[in-house]
Amino acid sequence: MALLNFRRPAAAPAHGQPATRPEVEVLMQGFSMEVMPRTAEKVADFRALLPAGTRVYIAHIEGTPIEEMVATAARLREAGMEPMPHFPARIIEGRAELADWVARYRGEADVHEALMLGGGVATPKGTYDNSMQLLETGLFDDFRRLHVAGHPEGNRDIDASGGQGPLMEALRWKQDFAQSRGIEMAIVTQFAFEAAPIIDWTRALRREGITLPVHLGIAGPAKLQTLIKFAIACGVGPSLRVLQKRARDVTKLLLPFEPTELVQALADHKAADPDFAVERLHFFPLGGIRTNAEWTQAHGGAAARPANTGNEQA
Repeated sequence: MALLNFRRPAAAPAHGQPATRPEVEVLMQGFSMEVMPRTAEKVADFRALLPAGTRVYIAHIEGTPIEEMVATAARLREAGMEPMPHFPARIIEGRAELADWVARYRGEADVHEALMLGGGVATPKGTYDNSMQLLETGLFDDFRRLHVAGHPEGNRDIDASGGQGPLMEALRWKQDFAQSRGIEMAIVTQFAFEAAPIIDWTRALRREGITLPVHLGIAGPAKLQTLIKFAIACGVGPSLRVLQKRARDVTKLLLPFEPTELVQALADHKAADPDFAVERLHFFPLGGIRTNAEWTQAHGGAAARPANTGNEQA
């Protein structure tokens, strides 16, 4: 698997701030980020915020016109990023619409990577109910890379008990599919806030024979209230207690939450266990794209190249 390898010259830490530890800087290389068309519109030039070649996922929320999705992908491609749009099965009417989306992305934005999802709606809009059905259409066979969803804390839409059995079975199927088609595949996960359950989940993957690399979801810096709202909406359960504990500390309530401790714990584990399944980090910029980008730069992510762009707010 060809890995992006962003490097930056070592820089002196800002006054009063500790230097980034080498273990964290290693884990931060090749990070990705997620945007929506409406948040991407607020960024004047992604080159001022993200390293060239950064993989940028484009979330497809139900009701978003495909024209906006494709335009966002084209803009990211023009800025030197690697666009990876979402394909949520349950909001697609059928094969004709799916083929149209694929053709538009390929023709207008040179997209050859995609995230395959079931989608977060209760009732399918058309004939597709899960991402495996999308893969079976053959429309993605000439994509060079496909990512699929992982859920370290379970997904009650799939298993109401919060168990991992059906999820592991689906991941094995997808792994076999990718191997049979010669497609590079990785698991990208929902965000969580606690290292131990993540580490346990990755060990369970390997016990189940799932060897796909994991791109771990990380909630970017944001107000605590914002993170709690998104965590509840996205079904993040067990590790929500990390946020709730912080909320009980009035001295921290008004301070922005940053993923520093979680990333450090994961980096330390990876340094001690090179076979740790987490290969890269994937950021959900819940507190804004600029805020998240500045955090990644300050904690070992490669710096973006300079650009005269004015004031982006996202």
